[in-house]
Amino acid sequence: MPYNIRIVSTYPPRRCGIGTFSRDLATALEHFTAEIGNIRIAAIDNGSGRYDIPVDLIIDQYNPVSWQDTITNIIARAKESSNPTVVLLQHEYGLDPDDNGQEGRGTNFIKMAKAFKANGLITLVYLHTVLDNPDEHQRKVLQELAKSSDGLIVTTESAINILESPTYEIAHGKLEHIDHGIRMQQRSQYDRLEMKRKYGMEDRFLFTTLGLLSPDKGVQYSIRAYGKFLAESCNEQQRARILYLIAGQCHPEFVKAESGEPYRKYQALLREALEDSKLTWCKIKDLNSTDVTRYDVVFLDTFLDETMLVGLYGATNCMILPYLNMQQISSGILADTLGSGRVAIATKSLYARELIHSNKICTEGLIVGRYARGILVDPDQPSIRQIARALDYVVFNQEKRLMMEKQAHQRGYQMRWGNSAWALLQYIDFAREQKEIVTGRGVKFTRAKPSPLQLQKHRYQHEAGTPLGVQSSDLS
Repeated sequence: MPYNIRIVSTYPPRRCGIGTFSRDLATALEHFTAEIGNIRIAAIDNGSGRYDIPVDLIIDQYNPVSWQDTITNIIARAKESSNPTVVLLQHEYGLDPDDNGQEGRGTNFIKMAKAFKANGLITLVYLHTVLDNPDEHQRKVLQELAKSSDGLIVTTESAINILESPTYEIAHGKLEHIDHGIRMQQRSQYDRLEMKRKYGMEDRFLFTTLGLLSPDKGVQYSIRAYGKFLAESCNEQQRARILYLIAGQCHPEFVKAESGEPYRKYQALLREALEDSKLTWCKIKDLNSTDVTRYDVVFLDTFLDETMLVGLYGATNCMILPYLNMQQISSGILADTLGSGRVAIATKSLYARELIHSNKICTEGLIVGRYARGILVDPDQPSIRQIARALDYVVFNQEKRLMMEKQAHQRGYQMRWGNSAWALLQYIDFAREQKEIVTGRGVKFTRAKPSPLQLQKHRYQHEAGTPLGVQSSDLS
């Protein structure tokens, strides 16, 4: 019997990375016609505009009544269908205000999970932020979501380690790792030279930073690093053939915050970085409107639609991602960079360490692994010199750069949206089966005396390759 999928998330036209994630996931699931009945979205809205199908319910983000009405509607619609309904909650603290509108302090996702599970709906939660040092509210939210749902899904193995740790103490059986999907399907469809010709950059080595901008994206540091690299590593002829394209608008909610004061300060910070680095630059709305080869840095100040994004991934020689949040467990831009077979220079977020360096131990400083898919650097001020050195490395070591591209593409190939959607369907089957299995019918033993044979919690020993970390409740 096929599943009806209900996703609770932001959704286009709202400009939000989680909305893009949900759209891409829904599109990938649509291809599994034998397993999927219909897909519908309950869009978390903040006045972003008109929605189309598959959006059929709209949640006013700051209205508690709207959240409750959506719960009632989803349950009622699930009962009207003969197909089992699966709810996918896309959790992010910033999307969940409390009843007074305080950002990130709500429990709306918990209320949803409890209600859906109580009414027999398979309920899974994608976690888009997992903090290793949460405050009490943040910790309790994830613990309650684990209790109230059939499973938590994360895009990195490191997030599972954090959730199992004493900080959260969430059982491993409640956790699942599924890769963040990627846009690029056929790398060969996006020939780099062809894409550069399309944008008038065919004779340029192209560095890019893509996506919605805000101070925590760290571009103020990558600009200074780029200026340092040009000044110290390149002669005038070489400098003329290198371009840094920063494409994407500032996040709309950041622009509006506090009457625009933080946005104005951020723009001044970028201008200061450009002027201190003695870089020529321009800000444009259309790549075909200006001869971009006259500048060191070009800001493409527009919202990047799907066609533009994929084209820029194809044109890129190297992606610079100087993010400041080292707890980041997901990044569509980094995932798509690998999927495009492009080298990333990225700060050492949890997600970057896993994708680029396979979760190997990271010491301080610039890291280029033997079989790495990119280069890792420290965040903030230290990133300036480290990114500059990384830029030098990828420009003047073509053979090694191309090897990194090959390694990136190999990992990216595993992350196609179709593969991620299929992994999700398998997990849904597992969750459904778990709900139907009757457990706990065997004899239950309570320890009556201490024993030197007892295994300690969180310790696992191995003998002849067999894990011995069983508990008495496993004997049924």
